[in-house]
Amino acid sequence: MTPDNPKPRQTRQRTEILTVLEATGDFRSTQQWHDVLRHEGSTVGLATVYRALQSLAEGGEVDAVVTDSGETLYRRCEAGEVHHHHLRCRNCGTAEEIDVPEFEAWASRIANRHGYSSIDHTVELTGLCGACTAAGV
Repeated sequence: MTPDNPKPRQTRQRTEILTVLEATGDFRSTQQWHDVLRHEGSTVGLATVYRALQSLAEGGEVDAVVTDSGETLYRRCEAGEVHHHHLRCRNCGTAEEIDVPEFEAWASRIANRHGYSSIDHTVELTGLCGACTAAGV
């Protein structure tokens, strides 16, 4: 976080959301995370879950991926605030964090060639995982 954008304060709702996110490594939609919270007895509202997940994703505490249908899915970030990318199964949603140093070097070269600095990017590769491929999906 920057001085202009301080880290959000840790509210009860934010703590409840982080707790359920830490319980699983699955990517889920805002509605699905809200359903998990409700099932656990939480009274956190859907709009609060939505805002918290967006904020956590912006802060690097939560991974966010966009499905082929345009829906954003979230999960607790396993790599912390370290820059990383994903390989995600477009059928079951399983995701792997991947390190692509060649891409990082390429992106820097392209930016430098065009006079850009402080570049940011997101890389997400999608395909079918081994289990879905074996199941003939």
